[in-house]
Amino acid sequence: MPYDLSLVEARILGVLSEKQKTVPDTYPLSLNALLSGCNQKTSRDPVLELSEAEVLSALDALKSRTLIMESSGGRVTRYGHNMDRVLQIPSQSVAILTVLLLRGPQTAGELRLNCDRMHRFADISAVEAFLYELSERSAGALVVELPRQAGARENRWAHLLSGEPAIERSSSPLVATGIGANQSALEARVAALEEEVAELKARLADLLN
Repeated sequence: MPYDLSLVEARILGVLSEKQKTVPDTYPLSLNALLSGCNQKTSRDPVLELSEAEVLSALDALKSRTLIMESSGGRVTRYGHNMDRVLQIPSQSVAILTVLLLRGPQTAGELRLNCDRMHRFADISAVEAFLYELSERSAGALVVELPRQAGARENRWAHLLSGEPAIERSSSPLVATGIGANQSALEARVAALEEEVAELKARLADLLN
């Protein structure tokens, strides 16, 4: 793909896509809400501490590639994404790419779990079908299947919007069963609460501007 997004650009695109589905009442996002989403402590890998200047610079780069749109409503400029239209992919594929942009490489099982708030896949095979479709596009692959890590039961997938991913050294895989599933479910609940708090803070900041 010709996009070669930086880490900050990828984070912004992922946040805009995520919030469109999880908090539609506040989408498109203000700069304050977008910054809060980028620096969120849960459901993010890696966790970032971006400045407003860094986000604004990355927004300019994304606008030049038509991947985001800017609108002025009242006193606050708001931002939305054009990922589905620019890449010409369905909402299911957008959900998968969003999770990969925000959380890094994932197995199909992890993707099914982590996509749940944006799109509920019937089973892992449904996720795999969209992954293979994204990896075999005639217009250019958007995801790639990574070599299986030692001790892992499933291969992980990575997005290609930032170029070819570096092959990571072996680490303990998160299995979406037993303890792993409980941890992921707890993380999802914590993330939802954190998002609500962040959105309330962003709304208050917008009102005070």
